[in-house]
Amino acid sequence: MANILPTKSNLMASKRSRELAKTGFELMDKKRNILVREIMSLIDKAAELQSQIDSVFSEAYQALSIANITLGKCNRIAEAVEPDKSVSIRYRSVMGVEIPSISTAEPKLSLPYGFIGTNSALDEAYIKFHRVKKLILDLAETENTIYRLAYNIKKTQKRANALENIVIPNFDNTIRSISDTLEEKEREEFVRLKVLKEKTRADE
Repeated sequence: MANILPTKSNLMASKRSRELAKTGFELMDKKRNILVREIMSLIDKAAELQSQIDSVFSEAYQALSIANITLGKCNRIAEAVEPDKSVSIRYRSVMGVEIPSISTAEPKLSLPYGFIGTNSALDEAYIKFHRVKKLILDLAETENTIYRLAYNIKKTQKRANALENIVIPNFDNTIRSISDTLEEKEREEFVRLKVLKEKTRADE
């Protein structure tokens, strides 16, 4: 902001720009606080989901181990399970941040194999792994949201710091410099007019 002419119009323009910068900082600060609150609630959710996944995975593998022992290897039975292609991702906006929303159109849970040559341990393993799949989708959505929010918090913080520590102080310095120069000019003009007036009186 150097080399700005010390005029009243530039002084007014600098004051308007400073107000805009101040408003921008306040908006950035508000956005940062909202995103921080959002991310803090999601961190607890992610930890809870991870705990549930660990627990259900353990139960699922235990049930699968029993099924393998009682039925032999379940690979052939597993071939009856169709790949899940129903997962879709949409996005919603939180303070300008695109947040993923993962959904699945999978029909109601039903066993994809017959009762002959299977047992309840296999049924339990299938149900548990189905539960794990849903939890993993929830965790993927939550962790991706946390990552996006954290990235935007960092970016917003950087912009807010730039406004607070660089842009606004620069405008303050410019306003102060122009104001001081204009005041000095006004004093010089006042003195000049006073001298001129006294000279005019003396000439009379």
